[in-house]
Amino acid sequence: MPIPKAQAVILSEAERQGLEKLVKRHQSGQQIALRARIVLAAAEGHKNKEIVEKYQVTADTVRLWRNRWVKLQDLSLEDLSIEDRLQDAPRPGAPARITADQRCQIEALACERPDQAGRPITQWSAREIADEVIKREIVAEISPRHAARLLKRG
Repeated sequence: MPIPKAQAVILSEAERQGLEKLVKRHQSGQQIALRARIVLAAAEGHKNKEIVEKYQVTADTVRLWRNRWVKLQDLSLEDLSIEDRLQDAPRPGAPARITADQRCQIEALACERPDQAGRPITQWSAREIADEVIKREIVAEISPRHAARLLKRG
C-alpha cells in the first residue's frame, strides 16, 4: 500500500505573519508555538520527515497539524483565529456534570473547618464532604469517592 502524499500547505500573507508572530511571542504556549513552526515548515515545502527530524516530534504529530491546518483554511481568520486553529480539539467523552463554579464551591467548603458546618469532626472525610455538598445543594448527588477525587485534583 503506497504512503499517502502529504497535503500541501499554502499560506496567505496574513496567515504567515500571524504564525510567525505566534512563534516569536513570549506569551505563546510551547505547544502552540511548536504547532505554528510545523505549519510554517510545511508551507516552506519541507517534507514531513524533515519536520520530524528538525522539531523532534512524531510523524503523526506533523501529519495531524498539517492536515488540520489545511482543513481549517477555508474559514476566514475572523471566524477562527490562527491561535484557535492550533488549539487541541475537544476530547471525547461525556460532558462534565459539575461546573467550574460548583467545583469552586466544593473547594471552598473543604477549606472550612467541619465544626463550622455543624459536623462533630476535626477533619473532612470523603463521606462527610459529599454529604455536606449535597446538604448545601451545591450538586444534587455526588459520591464520596468523586468528591475526594475532585479535591485531590484541585
